[in-house]
Amino acid sequence: MNNTAKLVSVVIPCFNQAQYLEETVESALNSTHHPLEVLIVNDGSTDGSLELAQRLASNYSNLRLLDQKNQGVAAARNHGICEAKGEYILPLDGDDLISVDYIEKAVKVLEESPSVKVVYAQGIKFNQEGSKAWNLKPFSRKALAKDNMIFVSALFRKSDWEACGGYSEDMTMGREDWEFWIKMLKNGGEVVQLPFIGFHYRLTPNSKRKRTGTKQKKKERIAYLNQKHAEFFFRELDGPLRNQRTWSRPYNKILRLLGILE
Repeated sequence: MNNTAKLVSVVIPCFNQAQYLEETVESALNSTHHPLEVLIVNDGSTDGSLELAQRLASNYSNLRLLDQKNQGVAAARNHGICEAKGEYILPLDGDDLISVDYIEKAVKVLEESPSVKVVYAQGIKFNQEGSKAWNLKPFSRKALAKDNMIFVSALFRKSDWEACGGYSEDMTMGREDWEFWIKMLKNGGEVVQLPFIGFHYRLTPNSKRKRTGTKQKKKERIAYLNQKHAEFFFRELDGPLRNQRTWSRPYNKILRLLGILE
């Protein structure tokens, strides 16, 4: 990259991920994009993550450590992004990995296309037993209204994070990344997916998705989304998001025909 390249801030929230944190940090530091800073946000870990992060911060001049009491991943991301000095942001959870060229190629798109708000890549899911392709649906606002197809580790401008109010810290039932993309993209902005594998999502026994995948959590999540983004869902789905999300639009159309939904 040339001397005018923009600073990218990689924000790594960490809660009890000492087992994977160093590998995650190294995957960010090995990026071909420069200048780059890495911020670890320790979210009240009790497994030695803080001590490991302190050691890593002492070894790398472009790595900073922020420490907070446990407030959840949304608050940790917001804390890190607030302190970030970069124009571009890449959130990276404390057990995931990125390819060395991901940031460089994503920044190129953002630099050349001001209308693009979000850049991500193809991804794979992996664990100690192997890996498998992560088949993500193409982006559209109608599709985003029913489900998330942009993983959390996508690049965006810090100014867009500020404009939409950051991650919702009260969304404790999970999928706060989905709600963040809705906030950022519901009224416009292009999305680009790069045609290569740039993100490696680690499957762990204690993954957040498993903890937030219960029927009750899903019900709470849909109620929260409808309350915060009713206009978006009525525009894209002709009514509210339903518990059976893929059926939301046809179900709403039937209710309109019957005069039940206005």
